[in-house]
Amino acid sequence: MKKFLLMWWLLAMPFIALSQTITIKDQESNLPIEQVMLISKHPGAFATTNSVGKVDISAFKGAEIIEVRQLSYKPLLISYDAIEAKGFILYMERSNFNLDEVIVSATRWRQTTGNIPAKVVSISPKEVALQNPQTAADMLNISGKVYVQKSQQGGGSPMIRGFATNRLLYTIDGVRMNTAIFRGGNIQNVISLDPFAVESTEVLFGPGSVIYGSDAIGGVMSFRTLTPHFSVDENPAINGHAAVRYSSANNEKTGHVDVNVGWKKWALTTSVSRWDYDDLRQGKFGPEDYLKTYKVERIDDTDRMIELDDQLLQVPSAYSQTNFMQKVRFKPSEKWDFEYGFHFSETSPYGRYDRHNRMRNGMPRYAEWNYGPQKWVMNNLSITHSDNNPAFDQMTIRLAQQSFEESRISRNFNAEMRETRTEEVEAYSINVDFLKDFGRKNTLFYGVEYILNDVTSTGVDENIVSGNQSAGPTRYSQAHWNSIGIYVNNEWKVFEKITVQSGLRYNQFILNADFRDNLDFYPLPFAEAEINNGALTGSIGAVYRPTNTWVISTNFGTAFRSPNVDDIGKVFDSEQGAVTVPNPELKAEYAYNVDAGIAKVFGDVAKVDITGYYTLLNNALVRRNFQLNGRDSILYDGVQSQVQAIQNAAMARVYGIQAGLELKFPGGFNFSSDMNYQVGEEELDDGSTSPSRHAAPLFGTSRLGYKYKKLQLLAYANYQGERSYEDLAVEEQGKDEIYAKDENGNNYSPSWHTLNFKAMYAIDQMFSVNVGIENISDQRYRPYSSGISAPGRNFIVSLSAKF
Repeated sequence: MKKFLLMWWLLAMPFIALSQTITIKDQESNLPIEQVMLISKHPGAFATTNSVGKVDISAFKGAEIIEVRQLSYKPLLISYDAIEAKGFILYMERSNFNLDEVIVSATRWRQTTGNIPAKVVSISPKEVALQNPQTAADMLNISGKVYVQKSQQGGGSPMIRGFATNRLLYTIDGVRMNTAIFRGGNIQNVISLDPFAVESTEVLFGPGSVIYGSDAIGGVMSFRTLTPHFSVDENPAINGHAAVRYSSANNEKTGHVDVNVGWKKWALTTSVSRWDYDDLRQGKFGPEDYLKTYKVERIDDTDRMIELDDQLLQVPSAYSQTNFMQKVRFKPSEKWDFEYGFHFSETSPYGRYDRHNRMRNGMPRYAEWNYGPQKWVMNNLSITHSDNNPAFDQMTIRLAQQSFEESRISRNFNAEMRETRTEEVEAYSINVDFLKDFGRKNTLFYGVEYILNDVTSTGVDENIVSGNQSAGPTRYSQAHWNSIGIYVNNEWKVFEKITVQSGLRYNQFILNADFRDNLDFYPLPFAEAEINNGALTGSIGAVYRPTNTWVISTNFGTAFRSPNVDDIGKVFDSEQGAVTVPNPELKAEYAYNVDAGIAKVFGDVAKVDITGYYTLLNNALVRRNFQLNGRDSILYDGVQSQVQAIQNAAMARVYGIQAGLELKFPGGFNFSSDMNYQVGEEELDDGSTSPSRHAAPLFGTSRLGYKYKKLQLLAYANYQGERSYEDLAVEEQGKDEIYAKDENGNNYSPSWHTLNFKAMYAIDQMFSVNVGIENISDQRYRPYSSGISAPGRNFIVSLSAKF
């Protein structure tokens, strides 16, 4: 008898093991659904389904409430026992609209947007697959709520609610990407990310300093890269994705492959991508001012202007890029989860197109103005521990090391000296974040953070005729930037329909800068500088849900940006005839923001959401006229130039409205539209005001989609309003190389719109093809503040495979 029972027990073991694996399917099609999120607070657990809709939910055993969520489906709240009673198979019902999404950007922990008073927008993998963006900057543009500026093809500088560059924060897998040399001018670091390897993208609008510290004034862009998935049975799980793409406007040739191999406790994910872009062709119909008819070539030791055969080509703008990612995940038990990620990105050198358009005495100002390779390396170890003790229910430790390298290579027209300025940053960070539930109504998030940036800057001057090299002035001082922060954030469900969130953060920032390398080149009155200051920020907001179809929210928050190495210690020419010099007497700038939003679903047919906001920036770090040793001008790069410096010299304000509309029609049709209007003002030295540089004109996107079985179609329009000369920031009005000329000969940014079409067809379960036509009417236009025109008519074709 014992042998009989033992035999049956052994036979039953595989089924008992499989009973911990849930399968989630579409209620109508009976097809599996991937990337379904399952969340439980008691016990603390999180899981996502794999490519065949399966996931091991052993960690959820005993849970009374498990949230089951996926975009485009109605959420489920179900207990573990109920799942077991259903034979570990769940069916989800499609939904046209969902007022709740699972996001991590607000607190570093997974929450539903219904509990978050700040506005958060997610860009889904399905949207990315259909839109097929070339870069991570283009991927942000998909949202219709983020404006992207470009100074060259190899770039993309987001603008959010009137702020940009070092007043926005980037995080990758929870790790801060901003460094101590993030500048106030346009930055291109976002292109280091591989859109093929991004699993989810979230944009949190407004202050995020309570959780993220310095720089999170206008918003936070949170990217989560591919997560290694375990096997749900005893056999290794192997799956992946491969894609190739061609685009006509820049002769793009792109290839990508990622592979996941998972066992019960170990999983590996590898991703490789390669892009190659030729010079970018702009549109045929538009302002003549955007045409550059020449390129510079050096012939017989002389720089010459060579007439372009095709004046629609923007030369030089070609570049290439390689990305590699390797992740390893180990889960020894339900309480511990280890994940290590290695990221590598490197571009080729590429020309900064707007600088190649600068003229001096009727001739090009520069024969060369190029960025050297932009390199980024990150090592990131994340350790998550679940343990219901008095201190926390969940804890995550993130240890990260990042290396950044960028350089600028310039040479004046027919000059022999080439100047190369190279910057390297070693960034180290430690984050420890905790989550603790106090009953069903109160959740506490708290944590500590330490960041160290080591900045090394070198300058080399080379005579291109003789080949002799000598030390030149560095762009930055040699510097160390430290940040130490501690925060607490509380989520309190006051009533069933009202949730309140509030938080505080204290941050100490320390900067030590050494200018001795530059004393032989500039008459600086100091050799060293130090900043050691603190900042206290906070936020409070509420979400009210009178019914399941209404969400009303309001939020007040403060944010800060500490002076960094770019603010305190660089020498550069921001515009012709002006030179910016170091200023060691800087303090943090503070932002005060209030916003209110409302979202309403009408009969599962329409959804409307509107958010208004107002931000006041006090003690703003801005560039103003300055004196160096009592002199208001110095000789710089052969030109007598006005001395300027970054100073706490202004107050700025930005206010605006974001509005969205979604409609679902019978027969698979849908329509959506996003519109953004903002006004920015900045105080000048004389007490007057100037429009803010980074407050974009009115812009938006409208889309008409259709889906039928394996086919998806999307027709959409992107558009921007005019920015007149009078409404340009004072510092922008003189940039002839960027803007078009109005009827009075003044610089301005014309309005524009494009019509676009995308289609994706699933050939079978493995292969799909994507085609598109962007800028169908071949408009020649430049997004506001951009130094390079956008692509003209662009034909795109790509083939992808899932295996």
